[in-house]
Amino acid sequence: MPELPEMETYRQLLEERVGGMVITEARVEREKTINVPPQMFIQTVTGNRLQHVSRRGKHLLLELMSGHVLLLHLMLGGFLYWGSQTDKLERSAQVTLSFGSNILYFHGLRLGYLHLLTRDQAVERLADLGPEPLSPAFTLAQLAQLLGKKRGTLKTALVDQHWLAGIGNCYADEICFHAGILPTRQIPSLTPEETTRLYHALQAILREAMQAGGYMEVPFYHGDRLTGGYNERCRVYDREGEPCLRCGHRISKSMLSSRKVFACTNCQT
Repeated sequence: MPELPEMETYRQLLEERVGGMVITEARVEREKTINVPPQMFIQTVTGNRLQHVSRRGKHLLLELMSGHVLLLHLMLGGFLYWGSQTDKLERSAQVTLSFGSNILYFHGLRLGYLHLLTRDQAVERLADLGPEPLSPAFTLAQLAQLLGKKRGTLKTALVDQHWLAGIGNCYADEICFHAGILPTRQIPSLTPEETTRLYHALQAILREAMQAGGYMEVPFYHGDRLTGGYNERCRVYDREGEPCLRCGHRISKSMLSSRKVFACTNCQT
């Protein structure tokens, strides 16, 4: 599932290519992907200008001149592609938005959605999300305060969108590895020094992943050399049985509340 770095990569690429442009045509191939009747969706967005693209946690907000917002959550398997009728993927798209001769394809939204909302509705929908971990307002002291109110395992907390927004399975494991802490650690057992390491790991891993274009497998457009650049940089995630890059011990995989957990049980404690 795309996480904060993947969605931030999409946000930046969309701003560069479609920010300020007018939606000239819209198509809906799967009604369940949207939240209003297809004709209403099409009439509202067609001729509307995309003023700005913002992100909140794992969501993208395509803000339209009319005051409406297209709220996107890719969930599991969703991705975006930017191309034309002749330069497109051989896959079905649940929704397409045309900007002249170029088209934004929304693929894999069987579980995800693209909802048409007012700005107030969008704010209300996202109101219960936790803090943004890369916000300047998110400090070590705030992380320590959040941890002080939380029980259970560290990974369960990190992927809880109501506790902290934007982190999922992959980056939770990568952050814990960077910090040298097992994802299965009980939160009350963390020392102040470990909390400090965790905070700096959050900052380092998410920023590195953003700069590398995240781990998406499908490029955003033909010739895209940014999207998916983090795939080869994962230290533990999806590397079961491979040697740890820090100590050489084999990476292990376990399950925690139906989630996969990848870690080095030798150099993470």
